[in-house]
Amino acid sequence: MYKIIGADEKEYGPVPAEQLRQWIAQGRANAQTKVRSEGSADWKALSEFPEFAEALGAKAAASSPPPKVSSSEGDKLAAEIIARDYQLDIIDCFSRSWSLLKENFWLLVGASAIIFLISVGLDAFGGLGRLVSFVFGFALWVGLDLVFLKRLRREPADIGTAFSGFSIALVPLILGCLVAHVLTAIGFLLCILPGIYLLVAWWMFTPLLILDKGLDFWPALECSRKVVTKHWWTCFALFLLTFFVWIAGFLACGIGMFVTLPIAVGAGVYAYEDIFGVRPPAGSLQEIPPAPVVPAPGNPTPEATPPAGGTAAPGA
Repeated sequence: MYKIIGADEKEYGPVPAEQLRQWIAQGRANAQTKVRSEGSADWKALSEFPEFAEALGAKAAASSPPPKVSSSEGDKLAAEIIARDYQLDIIDCFSRSWSLLKENFWLLVGASAIIFLISVGLDAFGGLGRLVSFVFGFALWVGLDLVFLKRLRREPADIGTAFSGFSIALVPLILGCLVAHVLTAIGFLLCILPGIYLLVAWWMFTPLLILDKGLDFWPALECSRKVVTKHWWTCFALFLLTFFVWIAGFLACGIGMFVTLPIAVGAGVYAYEDIFGVRPPAGSLQEIPPAPVVPAPGNPTPEATPPAGGTAAPGA
């Protein structure tokens, strides 16, 4: 029999090994979940129990990220998404982002703070720093997106992941950033409205399409533009709300930004996964009905099953 600690820091169980394997398969427990076996006083990571190695391995294989899309298939990807259409629930994106932040607080806050401070530091160097931001903006910020994307997919990530943009697809990210900057600026100069259109259509998802899907810079820009255009006003509303949530942190003497920035980034990444991911949105785990819990002989019925998708220990 085993007990586990959920993301809400509550204990669940005792439950038999088979029940725990079901929770692993359902995404309710992962390798970092804290577990204590009957008769032991020590809490250990689930990965330290050899009897669950097979279940964890099977879950990891099933949860592998989507295959990368070849650069020539950018138009095909956009056409498929537009044909099946998509629904973007803005409030749900922020709700899931908040849940993800609570589960991975120090990683997500720390990574966000580092990238933000680097960006501010570049601006402090004046023209040279702004030139660096102009060239490497996508590469700098997409690494932060990747940290969030990996954690919502229940993949391992660390602070080093935040700099993946400089080691993966650096050239396409630089070219995409330059083209997006120049053409968006021209759009603002010409009539403002074209600039706003391109700001939303290109800047929300292009960096992740390059890094996560493996698209070259122009297919990524066009794929993002075509897909966003399908529901441009909804994407525009998400874009504005993420901006206002980020800015709201400055009202708390600037400190609140270190919480609101991760929430804003996470909402955008969840929107990317809901639109471009080949698997169901991460929030769909919440629709799995609670698995029945078998009480231990002679003991009262255990506590309710852990919340779906939420048994990873805080910071997992």
